[in-house]
Amino acid sequence: MLYLAEVQKQRSGFGLGGGKAELKLLACQRGEHNWAAVPGDDAIPVEEANKFNDGTLVLVELSSNKQVQRIQEAARQLVSILQNFSRLQDKFKDKEEEIEQWKASLTFSSQELNRREMEMQAREEQLAQMEDELERLEAQRSEIENTRDEANRLRDEVDRSRTEMEMAWEQLRGEQQQVAAQQSQAPQGAVVDEQQAIRIQELMNKLGGAISAAQGVREQLNQSFGVVGSQQAILDLHWQQLEQKRANAQQQQEEVDRQNQSLQSRWQEWYQSQDALAQARAELKGNQCTLSAKQEQAQSMSLQVKSVENMYQQISGLASGSGAGATEQLVDVSALEKMPVDELQGLVQHLQQDLEKVFRFVNDQEEELTLQQETIEELQAKIQAASEYDRMALENEMADELESYQMLNETLVGQRLRLQERESVLKQHQGVLWRRLGTANPQKTEPGDIDLGPIVAQLNTQRQQQSQNLQRLETEIQQVQEAISQIEGNVNRQNRENEAKRNELKQLQQNLFNQKGAVAELWGRVNVYQEMLQPVQDNLSGLRQKLEAVGGELDRVQETGQQQDSLVSDLRQALSSFLPGA
Repeated sequence: MLYLAEVQKQRSGFGLGGGKAELKLLACQRGEHNWAAVPGDDAIPVEEANKFNDGTLVLVELSSNKQVQRIQEAARQLVSILQNFSRLQDKFKDKEEEIEQWKASLTFSSQELNRREMEMQAREEQLAQMEDELERLEAQRSEIENTRDEANRLRDEVDRSRTEMEMAWEQLRGEQQQVAAQQSQAPQGAVVDEQQAIRIQELMNKLGGAISAAQGVREQLNQSFGVVGSQQAILDLHWQQLEQKRANAQQQQEEVDRQNQSLQSRWQEWYQSQDALAQARAELKGNQCTLSAKQEQAQSMSLQVKSVENMYQQISGLASGSGAGATEQLVDVSALEKMPVDELQGLVQHLQQDLEKVFRFVNDQEEELTLQQETIEELQAKIQAASEYDRMALENEMADELESYQMLNETLVGQRLRLQERESVLKQHQGVLWRRLGTANPQKTEPGDIDLGPIVAQLNTQRQQQSQNLQRLETEIQQVQEAISQIEGNVNRQNRENEAKRNELKQLQQNLFNQKGAVAELWGRVNVYQEMLQPVQDNLSGLRQKLEAVGGELDRVQETGQQQDSLVSDLRQALSSFLPGA
């Protein structure tokens, strides 16, 4: 099982290397991204932890019986974990923003749904009104149909009356011809017999009844004309309302067309401002890439400055003898003089082994630092030649490598000092041992034997030059940052303005869409209204034409009837002398 632990060392009274190393377990891995704290302050003695400094965080894999299977420094893994945690935080933040957007979208959808529901209710009310109008028109149509049936009945009755009059007239003419024949054959002063007189009287009465029936048809026809006129007055009112609705629809249509043209012009202006914003963003992106490259260069240069500074401090300390003096304070030489020679030899051997372990570890770290430096240089070359799309991924990888490099370099500073310190302690133990054994020290060299002055001066010159270059680069970075800040301000301001305009235009577009729907609905009502009125008007016009035709026919019948009535009167006078009892 994998644990996060802290190296704890207990120092002996004879130097830095005589203590025992223990691991204090801090956390245990429960899953890929799940860690749980280890309760208690128990520590496990581990021999492999001697190569790490006191307080170093390590990752150690333990078996079920707490035996160490693998141990390594946790710096890079912790950096990776923190980076993953940071990325997860960013993802969670993006998800929260996406959730807020969904909430806003749902709120807008709910409001839109409520508005649509209100519109549906209003349309249902309008549909109910149209259904009522349709019912009234259907009632009028039924009444017109009834009137048409009545007109057809009147026409049939007029035709029947005319037929009866013609038949009666033909019979009367026949009787008249018979009477005239009888008169020509009969002697002077003869009269018509009683049977012929009754027959002639019936024919004249029948002819007079037909004329009277035609007068009754005229009254019914006038009533039908009155009904048609009242129906036409109602239809004229509906036609006026239709014309008003058509004029209203035309006016609203013109207003919608005007607003649509204005909205298209404003959208065109917005697209032009978006193009300008895109150019500004491209300029901002270019400056940000320049800033990123300069910052990466500054980070790399800062690491180099720190490395030279640390080397300068170390070599300066060696040149001034401060390092040896500090080490001498950590070694109790008097205790070493009193220690048995065998025990002192064992202690020196243990210090040599410990120094070799630390030396190998530091050497491995140095090689890894060199490899990371080469990786950083390769990434810098790739970034310079990469496309805009690949640059972002390479910059993120570059940032991770720089963080790892900086952390490893800071760790190595302490490790180098610790290595020098242990080497000095070993030399002092060896010096005491060789002195007590009476042998010479062939490896001992005094700090004064090596002239470190030129190296210190060269490092100082290099440090100052790199510091100046770093300062000049930081000035350039500050200038680019100020330019980016100004461009960002303009871009953000323009983006807010464009977003506000976009929301306004979308709202206007939605309103225009609603107005178009209302106008289309109004035109639909006008067309439906006209489709309902036109058949009724056609039927009513056809009925009027039929009634007028019946009226014309009835006029002719009445005119003929009047002539026949005059003839009947003359016939009555002419036949009065022939009728019995005249």
